[in-house]
Amino acid sequence: MEWKTSDTLVDYDEAIAVMEARADAIARGSADELIWLLEHPPLYTAGSSADPKDLTDPDRFPVHKTRRGGQYTYHGPGQRVVYLMLDLTKRGRDIRKFVCQVEDWVIATLAEFNVKGERRPGRVGVWVVREDKPLHADGSHAEDKIAAVGIRMKRWVSLHGLSINVEPDLDHFSGIVPCGISDHGVTSLVDLGLPVSMDDIDVALKTTFDDAFGTTSTERA
Repeated sequence: MEWKTSDTLVDYDEAIAVMEARADAIARGSADELIWLLEHPPLYTAGSSADPKDLTDPDRFPVHKTRRGGQYTYHGPGQRVVYLMLDLTKRGRDIRKFVCQVEDWVIATLAEFNVKGERRPGRVGVWVVREDKPLHADGSHAEDKIAAVGIRMKRWVSLHGLSINVEPDLDHFSGIVPCGISDHGVTSLVDLGLPVSMDDIDVALKTTFDDAFGTTSTERA
């Protein structure tokens, strides 16, 4: 398996084309699996379940329709996007288990910085409880989303993947209802008071990957 890191912002359509071509090659057996770490310029993506009313500021950033699962998401500088081109024929053809593994990976990565990420029923992605914010009217703690997960399968090879908010401009999320959820907020590692760099998050992702997925990898810049 190969890791690739892009040090400059990657155009979204270019990334999709690369992913599609690599997934086809993996399915043919002519290329290794790939994990691609990158950042995008500011943009919104609309997943297969996106509701147009959740795009509250359609002229703010480019909007890209995508065939991944999920609703509207934001991508931009300061957010680590991780595209996963992994062969589920080799890993067991269980999509639900795979999504859980992705979430487990994110949770383990956040734990490297002493952040407790959690799942929530009916809400794909990873959340953190905000004990520093006022309680809700029902007495429950506020919860903010720190990582999004959106997966698509093509011939049992995964495309798209996840994003972790390291230090994005959180105001950029205000142009959408992120993932269709309006009663919870969005946060980042830096927003939580942690001076984490993109290099830091990359090291944590690589450190925790094997425990989540169990594989051997090689790295390429």
